[in-house]
Amino acid sequence: MDLAYQGSLLDDAPAPWLGDLGGLRRRDLGHGAWVDVLPGWVRGADEVFESLIRDIPWRAERREMYSTMVDVPRLVHTYGVGAGLPHTILTQARDALSRHYRPELGEDFVTAGCCLYRDGRDSVAWHGDNLGRSRSHDTMIAIVSLGSARKLQLRPLTGPTVATYPLGHGDLLVMGGSCQRTFLHGVPKTARAVGPRISIQFRPLNVW
Repeated sequence: MDLAYQGSLLDDAPAPWLGDLGGLRRRDLGHGAWVDVLPGWVRGADEVFESLIRDIPWRAERREMYSTMVDVPRLVHTYGVGAGLPHTILTQARDALSRHYRPELGEDFVTAGCCLYRDGRDSVAWHGDNLGRSRSHDTMIAIVSLGSARKLQLRPLTGPTVATYPLGHGDLLVMGGSCQRTFLHGVPKTARAVGPRISIQFRPLNVW
């Protein structure tokens, strides 16, 4: 897959590595929901991005909308429970997140959903990941962003956008508490010229 991405001029780490999760900053959204953010958690991310573009078996999906089958505006792949991840830094990230959040979450992150936004036309509509246990229980979803910066927006089920995070290369965002039940999130389209972005979403068992 040939997708051009301008790597960071400052990303000169000899090999990918993870920063300290102690730098996470939490924002209380209300209604029992919160978001943790840590910019630049994945260091040396250029190599990781290039590897994932090449090695993940990306696929296009179609789904029904208003009685019509439409293309999903992004490419996807999911690594289920027990599946090996396509880069060692993703395994390290999943394990580090599990260790850090286990006292609060009560379990580990065990799956990894991957999305590839090829340009500004690719997006995710407003939604909550509430088809599994998150429909009735508090949980967490940890998102690692690689590549070009794109905005992730959050709003309550009824009401305007209350938070916008321009997730950049190597950034980490964790949605927790009641976030999947009481808030919606999405990545809007943009008319700006933007390069490709990969989003990796780590989830506990039966959360999607």
